[in-house]
Amino acid sequence: MVAKQKNGSPAPATPSVQPEAEKNAAQPEKPVEPDYLDQLLRLKAEFENYRKRVDREKPEYINLGKTSILAKLLPFYDLLQKAHQEVLASHNDTPLAKGMEGIFKEFDKLFREEGVAAMDPLNKPFDANQHEVFGTVDREDVPEGTVADVLQNGFLLQDRVLRTAKVRITRRPKKEDGPAQAGA
Repeated sequence: MVAKQKNGSPAPATPSVQPEAEKNAAQPEKPVEPDYLDQLLRLKAEFENYRKRVDREKPEYINLGKTSILAKLLPFYDLLQKAHQEVLASHNDTPLAKGMEGIFKEFDKLFREEGVAAMDPLNKPFDANQHEVFGTVDREDVPEGTVADVLQNGFLLQDRVLRTAKVRITRRPKKEDGPAQAGA
C-alpha cells in the first residue's frame, strides 16, 4: 500500500535506512582480477623445483636399470664359468677353450666399465650385508665366523651389493662332555 497525504496525493518515499552490511551485499562487488603475474611466478618456481628433482633422480633411475640388467646377467656368467672350468680341465688347447677365454675377457671388460667387482670373502669375517650362509664347517685353526668356503661368488656394483656371496662359515667344534661334567 502506498501512503497518501491528507490531500490525496501520494506521500514522498522516505529513504529506508539499511545497515552497512546490507548496502554492501546489495551492491555488486567490483570483480577481483586474478593476479596473473603472481600465478605465473609460482608456476615457474614449481617447474624449476620439478626440473631440479628430475635431474637429481635421473642417475638413480639409470643405476636401478643397470643393476637390474647386470643382476640378470650373473646366472649366465656363473653357468659359463662352470663350463669354462670343465673345458679347461679336459680340452685346454682347443679352439673351444680359446673361445671361452674370449667370452670371459668381454665379460671382464663389461664388468669393469660398469663398476662391477667380484667379492673375495674367503678367510674373511662373515658380513651379513655381503654374505649369505649356507652351512658351517668345524675348524679350530681360524676364528669362529670366518668364511671357510665360497659356494657362489658375490658381486658389488660400485659400493653396493649386486648379489650376495653364498658361503659356509667356520664354527668351533663341539666338545664332547663326559658323563661326570653333564651331571655337575
